[in-house]
Amino acid sequence: MQVLAGERLWPPPVWMMRQAGRYLPEYRATRSKRVNFLEFCYDVELATEVTLQPIRRYGFDAAILFSDIFVVPDALGYPVRFEEGRGPVLEPLSDRLVGKLDQRRAVGHLDPVIEIVSRLRRELPEEVTLLGFCGAPWTVACYSVAGHTTQEQTAARIGAYRDPELMQAFIDQLVTASIDYLVRQLKAGTDAVQIFDTWAGVLDDAGFRRWSVAPTRAIVEGVRAAVPGAKIIGFPKASAARLADYIAGTGVDAVGLDWTVPGALAREVQKLVPVQGNLDPMRLVAGGQALNEGVDQVLATLGQGPLVFNLGHGVTPDADPENVARMIERVRQAPDPLDAS
Repeated sequence: MQVLAGERLWPPPVWMMRQAGRYLPEYRATRSKRVNFLEFCYDVELATEVTLQPIRRYGFDAAILFSDIFVVPDALGYPVRFEEGRGPVLEPLSDRLVGKLDQRRAVGHLDPVIEIVSRLRRELPEEVTLLGFCGAPWTVACYSVAGHTTQEQTAARIGAYRDPELMQAFIDQLVTASIDYLVRQLKAGTDAVQIFDTWAGVLDDAGFRRWSVAPTRAIVEGVRAAVPGAKIIGFPKASAARLADYIAGTGVDAVGLDWTVPGALAREVQKLVPVQGNLDPMRLVAGGQALNEGVDQVLATLGQGPLVFNLGHGVTPDADPENVARMIERVRQAPDPLDAS
């Protein structure tokens, strides 16, 4: 939270996107207790447990609520299911489906998630930051046009060009629900929230402004109207050249950097807001010298400003848990670059 307020700390705080996940044997054991993934996300006992597992094992500086970006459309009444080996599958977007979405339904449907947040705040050590999140409306909507993800989200982009009114109507519903969801998370005990826009990078300039920046700005403004001073991290993946515009356009407090953001550009962005990232997740799979070099490069590039050490995207199921421990140890034992200067 000090870094999100603009302070530079050494060593930098560290957590990982998807830190509660399939790379951990204890997660897999807990996950086996529920066949349906969405039911698992709403299970207060199990979702609380898997959120805490990486904190117990590694002592991360932040815990992130275990959930999924698709609980919001699910709560609104949009048909969502998860298929093994395929991931989220949604019914293709239509006027009929958008017309049936119910904001009132979403409130009660998400009650278990809010209870998970409250329980986590009670059970986490006081010094561990609790992060909440939602999916950015564009990223959630990407899965709705074709009913599933497509290469470079071509179906969603074509759908937005052909029927922008339908896309806008769906986005607007997601914005409204996301504001309420994040406000409830913050009031229940999260210290900050992150907005994941995994597919922002596939948009052209006009699309980026309309479908990524504008909805995120609406969420940021809506959340801060209810929770003044709320800290919000934006993560527009694959949007390196547009990060300055994204920051100015959305008003987020910090940005997550994916692993492709060039160092010189990352340092310029860091002059605007604190940054989070940006180790390539594949270095956690490779381990050894590749991991050491990656950690050192992030610290050398961004360590002189406000930095939350993280990955450039989520940790993958094939990452070695021991490599995660080595990464954290290397971050925390690294010499302060300002001492050398």
